[in-house]
Amino acid sequence: MQINELAGQLLLATPSLHDPSFADTVVLVCHHDGEGGMGLIINRPQQITVPDVLEDLGIEIEGETPSNAAEEAGIQHVFEGGPVDSFRGFVLHDSWHIYESTMQISEELNLTSSRDVLEELARGEGPEHYMLILGYAGWGAGQLEQELTDNDWLIAPSSRHIVFQEPPEQRWAFGARCMGIDRREQLSDQIGHA
Repeated sequence: MQINELAGQLLLATPSLHDPSFADTVVLVCHHDGEGGMGLIINRPQQITVPDVLEDLGIEIEGETPSNAAEEAGIQHVFEGGPVDSFRGFVLHDSWHIYESTMQISEELNLTSSRDVLEELARGEGPEHYMLILGYAGWGAGQLEQELTDNDWLIAPSSRHIVFQEPPEQRWAFGARCMGIDRREQLSDQIGHA
């Protein structure tokens, strides 16, 4: 797989990845080139909710914020995106909406970091499917390639379904099943090491 083909793919942490910041994570690669990469953990919901963040930012909720299919009782939890810049917010959403600072990740997924998407969500408008994510995962030049060589990650295809409709606690297993892996126990911390 070429470097530029990693954007839009999922990284599934393997048992050989010993960094506790990424244990059992599913990371959506948002950008990757020769200078490094950026991704978002998509399976670590936090206790804080979208309305909590909107209130903290002084954005008045005028309507009912759209609920994602995987969220219980319409409560939209904020996700931990990674250990870098944990107060920086991103909205990962379907590709039908474009805002001031929207970056296309794939044909189905966009990423926005401007306030306008949050204001639309507060009015009950905006993307039907979205995740509010704080923080991100970052890699320097060659770092992700080395982690892939060390078999710290499995690469799986992403889709709107796995990102927005699979419950967060099932996203790793769903991504692995897409690769023909039925159980995490099939992997060893010695994966790829003869």
